[in-house]
Amino acid sequence: MNTPRTLRPQTSRSSQRTQVVCGLDEAGLGPLLGPLTIGYSAFEVPRSEADPWKLLKRVCARKQGKQSRIVVADSKQVFSRNPRGWKRLERTALSFTGLGEREGRPPRSARAFLFGPLSPTAGWIDRHPWYAELPKLPRVHEAGTIELATAALQREFDLQGMSLLTSGVRLMPAGELNASLEATGNKGETVWQQVSTVLRHLWDRFAEQDPEITVDVLGGRMRYGGLLARSFPETAVEIVREEPEHSAYVLCERDEAEGTRWFPRRMRIAFRVKGEDHSFAVALASCLAKYAREIAMEAFNAHFASLQQDLRPTAGYRGDAQRWLEDARTAIEASRIDPELLIRSR
Repeated sequence: MNTPRTLRPQTSRSSQRTQVVCGLDEAGLGPLLGPLTIGYSAFEVPRSEADPWKLLKRVCARKQGKQSRIVVADSKQVFSRNPRGWKRLERTALSFTGLGEREGRPPRSARAFLFGPLSPTAGWIDRHPWYAELPKLPRVHEAGTIELATAALQREFDLQGMSLLTSGVRLMPAGELNASLEATGNKGETVWQQVSTVLRHLWDRFAEQDPEITVDVLGGRMRYGGLLARSFPETAVEIVREEPEHSAYVLCERDEAEGTRWFPRRMRIAFRVKGEDHSFAVALASCLAKYAREIAMEAFNAHFASLQQDLRPTAGYRGDAQRWLEDARTAIEASRIDPELLIRSR
């Protein structure tokens, strides 16, 4: 039985000159319509205490300003549902995504952006017909504008000894979400399963590099040791701290034949309230998650508008979603869509 233990925290390897830092955040946990999205990002920075906001201050900023820097912050600060807000969010999401693309070009296909290594379970996307109507990217910028922003980022990354190792989203369409909720009977458990899928992805790629991962806190939860022990049974889970606004753990690979002993594969995970204020990687993950959800909702609205003229779009949040469900009766009937694929059960 793998149970978390409270142990004396280990220090980083003194010989390590660079540090892998990762972040996770979600968008769309509360709406009635549309997907849940979880964004993630991972960087290599020149030292463990390095602050990417400071390293990249010539090209990135925490807040909107008169300068044309890329805003990396909580998506609620970056995005507003107007042309200026769309431009800010898209520039952030696609310029960083372009760092991982060939020749620094951002993805032109929304499918490529939404459905990467952590795509929805097979079959779920095809059951939601609006994902066939995803828009081309960029949506509001010229492609050249995003390429220039990516090039400026890359120059600064090179100068500061940084690199983007990976970034992306885990999108969970409403039908898959409802099926999971039915299976687990618990929204918190369903969300944890998705978060742990992303954590597993990061473990598989970076555990030998001793990554530091920050996750925006999940609801009001304070204790994650048991969840981590269950999701990573091959590790020993060390509890560093468990407090209302900050819980931290170390996962170390175990040798079952000899009992627990420390191996090079290790991962440090912190769950923090307002994680996007503490971690550049979480802030970027927040923007990626939000952009993914907004792109998905644009396809959703386009699909149902094609079935009913003058149907006003919805962002899917509960008050307006109820309005939309009343307004869209003709489109819903014409689509013959299974309600389980349309409306979230919780």
